Amino acid sequence: MIKKILISQPKPGSDKSPYYDIANNFGVELDFRPFFKVEGLSAKEFRQQKVNLLDYSAVVFTSRHAIDNYFKLAQDMRITIPETMKYFCVIETIALYIQKYVQYRKRKVFFGNSGKIDSLIPTMVKHKDEKYLVPQSSVHNDSINELLTNNKLHHKECVMYRTVSNDLTEVEKKNFDYDMMIFFSPTGVRALKQNMPDFVQGDVKIAAFGPATAKEVEAQGYRLDLEAPSKEHPSMTGALRAFLEKNK
Repeated sequence: MIKKILISQPKPGSDKSPYYDIANNFGVELDFRPFFKVEGLSAKEFRQQKVNLLDYSAVVFTSRHAIDNYFKLAQDMRITIPETMKYFCVIETIALYIQKYVQYRKRKVFFGNSGKIDSLIPTMVKHKDEKYLVPQSSVHNDSINELLTNNKLHHKECVMYRTVSNDLTEVEKKNFDYDMMIFFSPTGVRALKQNMPDFVQGDVKIAAFGPATAKEVEAQGYRLDLEAPSKEHPSMTGALRAFLEKNK
């Protein structure tokens, strides 16, 4: 019986978050506890990369962190992002998040259907004359660069944010009594291993959002019990609801 769930993300800003509906409907306790924090680069640090935001006509967003830090840097550098800017997002939930900063227009915002950059490529190829800027974390691989290069797209990757550890306190380690843990990035999974090297999974369920996170769960020797997004459940909240329903 799942009664207490650790969600390795910051607490939702809105009371209307579907996580709260899940807590009420299933009588579960949710603890929002990220294992790492995301820090944006300062304008001074970003300028060292010699990237001018206005040299690009489109931006590729792979996460909400990328959106937050793109618009924050623009503000810090007193750059006005033109209304003609186009935004390409790996999944609809990230595309909708853009509304926090700009008016959402279908002609300007495009998204994939899988959460992976691959599903976005056909749309980007249709707009092959755009110059794409790809904001990334300080920890990234070359897969996006290779994919865009292979599809002959004009693009530039740049670092806009970095992850720093947010370790568990000794009290938190001592009181660690979750029935389920949900991870949203490979970094979060690795942080669990670093914080609690002696953790034995046993009956504790582990859920992962995104293929890279799922892969990391298994790479660290844990059992993966739930993965999202899927065709049935594009969001983690949808997948979690179905999982709890099945495991009542």
